[in-house]
Amino acid sequence: MTEQSTTSSSSLSSPVSALDRAEGHQRSESARIWKRFRRYKPGMAGGIIVVILVFIAIFAPLIAPYSPTEKVGRRGTAPSSEFLLGNDEIGRDVLSRLIYGTRVALIVGIGAMSIALTIGVAIGAMAGFFGNKVDLALSRLIDTLMAFPLLALLITLAALFSPSLFNVVIVIGVTVWASYARVVRADIMSLRERDFVLAARSIGVGNARIIVRHMLPNVVGPIIVLASLDVGSIIILESALSFLGLGIQPPTPSWGGMLAAGRSLMRNAPHIAVAPGIAITITVLAFNLLGDGLRDALDPRQRD
Repeated sequence: MTEQSTTSSSSLSSPVSALDRAEGHQRSESARIWKRFRRYKPGMAGGIIVVILVFIAIFAPLIAPYSPTEKVGRRGTAPSSEFLLGNDEIGRDVLSRLIYGTRVALIVGIGAMSIALTIGVAIGAMAGFFGNKVDLALSRLIDTLMAFPLLALLITLAALFSPSLFNVVIVIGVTVWASYARVVRADIMSLRERDFVLAARSIGVGNARIIVRHMLPNVVGPIIVLASLDVGSIIILESALSFLGLGIQPPTPSWGGMLAAGRSLMRNAPHIAVAPGIAITITVLAFNLLGDGLRDALDPRQRD
C-alpha cells in the first residue's frame, strides 16, 4: 500500500516538476541572454538612448518648453538661454519641434517595421514551408521587389497618395518587407524536415499550427535583430520623404521636414538644419548599436 501511494504521488508530481524545470530553463536562458547583452557596452548604450527617445516621445507635451507649431520668437534667432536651440525660419522653437519630431520618427519607424514584419514573416513562412510552386511564385515576388531601387519605389508610391503620417507608415511598411521574407524563408526551409516538425505532422497537426507554434519561435532571434537594425533605416527613409515634400506635411514637426526648411538658411541660421541632423544621426546610431547587441546576445555560439 505504501509503495503504491508513493508511486502514485511521484507520478502526480512529475508533470509539475517537469514544468518547473522547463520554467527554470527559460529563466536561465533569459539570464544568459541578458548577461551577454550587458557585456556589449555599445549595445547597452544604444538601448539606453532608445529608452530615452521613447520617454521623450511619450511625454513630449510635458518636456517641450513651447508649442511646436506656434511662433514664439523672431525668425532664425540663434540659440540662447531662452531658446536653447534657437528659432526656425518662421520663429518656432527648434527644441520643441525636435522633441515632437521624436514622436513622429518612432511612430514611423516602429509602425512601418510592424507592417513589414507581418508581411515578410507571412510570405517567407509560406514560401519556405510549402516549397515547390508556392515557393517559386513568392520568391519571384520577393526578387522583383528587391530589384527596384528602394528610394525610387518609395517616392513613386508616396506621390500616388496624399502625404500624411498614416500614408508614410503604410508606404514604407509595404516596400521594405522583402528582406524579412528572405530570412524567414531560409530558416523555415532548414526546419521543415526536423524531427519535431515531422512528429507534429504524424499526429495530424495542421500546417498553420506547425508554422506558428513550432517553427516561427525558432526564427524569432534573427528577425528581432534584423528589425532593430532596420528601424534606423526606416527613420532615414521617412526623413528623406519629408525632405522631398512627400512625407509628413507642415506644420507637423518632422526631422526631415526641419532639414528641408533649414537647407536654404545654412549660411545665416545653420542651427535650423544642424539640430535635426544630429537627432537623426544619434537615433539611427542608437538603433544600430542596439541591434548589434541583440545579435550577440541571441547568438547561441557566444560564450557566457
